[in-house]
Amino acid sequence: MTSQSQGIQQLLQAEKRAKDKLEEAKKRKGKRLKQAKEEATAEIDHYRLQREKEFRNKETNVMGSQGNLSAKIEEQTTEAIRNLTSSYHRNMESMMKKLLSTICDISPQIHPNFRPEI
Repeated sequence: MTSQSQGIQQLLQAEKRAKDKLEEAKKRKGKRLKQAKEEATAEIDHYRLQREKEFRNKETNVMGSQGNLSAKIEEQTTEAIRNLTSSYHRNMESMMKKLLSTICDISPQIHPNFRPEI
């Protein structure tokens, strides 16, 4: 019986060692997964920063030219407003005279289709 109990004890010890090795392997696997996740996150962050930097450069190039374009449009608009205002001031007096003369100077005439009753 002692040999059986020794055999059982050896089996229990072997089972315990196997269980310990499994737990240790699980811990190492968890650590490796955690490390891989951290590395992947760092790589993703690096890639994202790189792409954002490229995007900002392209955006600056495009928006810079649009900024120049909007400045040109603003300048042209201001110039057109200035021209219209000066034209208004130049022609205002003569137009007012024409308008008033058309309204106030009435010369009555008989319509060509009018037939006096005989």
